[in-house]
Amino acid sequence: MKTAISIPDGLYRDAERLAAQLRRSRSRLYADALREYLARHGSGAITDALNRVADDVAPQRDPFTAAAAAGLLKRVEW
Repeated sequence: MKTAISIPDGLYRDAERLAAQLRRSRSRLYADALREYLARHGSGAITDALNRVADDVAPQRDPFTAAAAAGLLKRVEW
């Protein structure tokens, strides 16, 4: 698919330089960059970030709280 976009001159020059360093076409560089952006900001990104936070906090929960939370989540319709 061909498309036209407008980007600042400096960003264009930086992208051209990087494409040359990586020995990739401009199209490949932009496609790779967009793919990475979508992976970071896609629908699963927020869930993944929250899961990481929960994993960091999890060891601080006592067994009773963990069991209560697990029981509650089983009853919630997703």
